[in-house]
Amino acid sequence: MHGSAAQTGLMGSRTVTRRGARGFSRRIELRMQGRRRRSRGAPDSCARLRTLDHSAMPSVPRSSPSSLLFWSALLAVYVIWGSTYLGIAIAIETIPPFLMAVIRFVIAGTLLLALDRRRGGASPATPGGRELRDSFIVGALLLAFGNGFVGWGEMTVPSGIAAIMIALVPVWFAVLGWLYFRDRLPKIVGIAVVIGFAGVALLVWPAGEGANQFDLAGVIILGIAPISWAHGTLYAARKARLPSRPYMASGLQMLGGAAVLLVLAWLTGEFERFDPGQVSAASILALAYLIVFGSMIAFTAYGWLLRHAPLSIVGTYAYVNPIVAVALGALILAEPISARTVVASAVVLVAVAIIVSARGRLTSQASRPTPAPASPTTAATATTPLSSTGPRPAPSEQPAAPSS
Repeated sequence: MHGSAAQTGLMGSRTVTRRGARGFSRRIELRMQGRRRRSRGAPDSCARLRTLDHSAMPSVPRSSPSSLLFWSALLAVYVIWGSTYLGIAIAIETIPPFLMAVIRFVIAGTLLLALDRRRGGASPATPGGRELRDSFIVGALLLAFGNGFVGWGEMTVPSGIAAIMIALVPVWFAVLGWLYFRDRLPKIVGIAVVIGFAGVALLVWPAGEGANQFDLAGVIILGIAPISWAHGTLYAARKARLPSRPYMASGLQMLGGAAVLLVLAWLTGEFERFDPGQVSAASILALAYLIVFGSMIAFTAYGWLLRHAPLSIVGTYAYVNPIVAVALGALILAEPISARTVVASAVVLVAVAIIVSARGRLTSQASRPTPAPASPTTAATATTPLSSTGPRPAPSEQPAAPSS
């Protein structure tokens, strides 16, 4: 009896569908025509604003992926990218930092180009001279002076402190966007910029009660890294012409960055100091972890999140990664955490949170998306988050992490 009732209802619905299909289609057509008429007069900037502003983003993953997949990807970005600072610290114990980065990006870049060739068939598109040049520039800014300087700075500064300083990437991004492109700087963001710099000053200032005594050269190097990363991201987003194929773009950037890192290794005398026979198993494992997990798996997860999750959620990695890095540095490397470090870190992360939450407004003037990666340590991420790292370019100026 229940079955026959269900069948009757189903048949009835089919009848209604047939009768109303033509009228329904007509209503849809009229609505679409109205939308097209309204959009004809709207300036491109309005369209970009709707595309980039967080308010235009859905509050749930856009293609409704499974909750397990969504949270797994987000956790991977949180934990793996946060742990790359620890991985760098262990890798450079017996491998000089620039040479370590050269090995890392040559391997990761070669793998990405191989993946691109496999996905593109026997005759993948060949990048032009402008694309090669811009890929080299972006790779140098993001990976050589961004990521490479993270490793160099960690020679004398604890990995957790390095992570806090690298967290300033969004701060520098806002400042440089305002300086170079006259991006609007809302008052709340300007206040956050001041707060962020004050937090770093409190963190590294050598005087006062509970002052941290960090190596000045290491602090300066780590201060340069996020500036370079922000420059690279802005250049990639607004000036560069990069290959449209994400794997190719990222691979070329990594190889370009590796070339610059090789020169830096030579200039700093790393070839003379490096003894392959003294490389520890721990350093080799850490380097492998950075390549496979930091540069491939987490970057793939990041690119997937960019396509399926709102930026308001994806951007939270910017202030979760430093917390993970500080915790792992203390637990595994016994890095000290003073009360001053805790307070300064909180100040910096509050500033970052404010800026990240306002990023939609800051990037509404961007003319096109950033083919750039996660952050200075995550760097395989360089400028083109692989859509899966499997890639698709990051939405306009979505800075990744200089450590990936």
